[in-house]
Amino acid sequence: MGDLWTQWLVNPSWMTFLCFLAQNPVSRFLPANLADTVWSLVDIGFVVILTYMMLVVIGERKTLWMVRGFIILMLAAAISNRVELRLLSFVLNNLVVGSAVAMAFILQSEFRRFLEQLGRGQILQLIQPYQRSAHKSSNTVDEIVDAVKELSQNRTGALMIIETGSPIDERDFSVPGVRLNAEVSKELLQTIFQTSTLLHDGAVLIRDTRVIAAGVILPLSERTASRQLGTRHRAAMGITERVENCICVVVSEETGSISMAERGGLNRPLTSSKLKELLEQRLSPAADRETGTPTFRGLRRRFTAQAGTLLERLTRHQKHKS
Repeated sequence: MGDLWTQWLVNPSWMTFLCFLAQNPVSRFLPANLADTVWSLVDIGFVVILTYMMLVVIGERKTLWMVRGFIILMLAAAISNRVELRLLSFVLNNLVVGSAVAMAFILQSEFRRFLEQLGRGQILQLIQPYQRSAHKSSNTVDEIVDAVKELSQNRTGALMIIETGSPIDERDFSVPGVRLNAEVSKELLQTIFQTSTLLHDGAVLIRDTRVIAAGVILPLSERTASRQLGTRHRAAMGITERVENCICVVVSEETGSISMAERGGLNRPLTSSKLKELLEQRLSPAADRETGTPTFRGLRRRFTAQAGTLLERLTRHQKHKS
């Protein structure tokens, strides 16, 4: 450290200055062994924060399992490198690289959103999970249920996509539709699905309290059971098969029955009161906490519990030895 500082004083070049900054800064204030330990903990902390940011951005349960598997693979590769298992380390390192390339294609929309928020400096949004206001959700549910009830009584077909988590990537739609960005209201939804309008054949996309788009064309489900249903029901099942963080409300044009699609399944027939109950459950902030990514408080609680268990086992082991 002193040599680099002396070299920079003698020859003040940018390269020498960068080499000086690249040294472990903790070693300036602590002994060498303790400084290395502290710096390693800081390094691990940064990795944990970066991993948590990615989990917050991704949010979907299926994708989270894949990311967790990738993290386990990286940890196994790091451990094998540390204990010098060369063949295992070679295999695991290649698996990590291959998995990273595959995930770049599979999670391209999530990575894009992560990089966009990082580039805009929205660090707090990366750390805080997506949550909606309970009051706004309640008002939105009332407007949706009132509209569905009227549409059902008039036997007017309707299809509504309601986001339950992070925003849906529009590339999951066959056709994105027409942008509206209007406040959700019973009158607006009833008007959109009138057969005299140009947008009645597609779906509407609802995000929080806004109707984001109308006339959205969705991919159809290819399940055998779904082929006996109408196009709206197949479209509702198709999008919920692809995207977890949404539900679809369907009103049949032939019978006026109300259905709700979620994770590729179809719940029908529903009454308006039952639909309201289901929507309130799915759109409440409590549901976000249960199905979303863990908070820092939850992670801290889990870590403390596991650390306490490990410490207790080590204490018992030492007593048994003595």
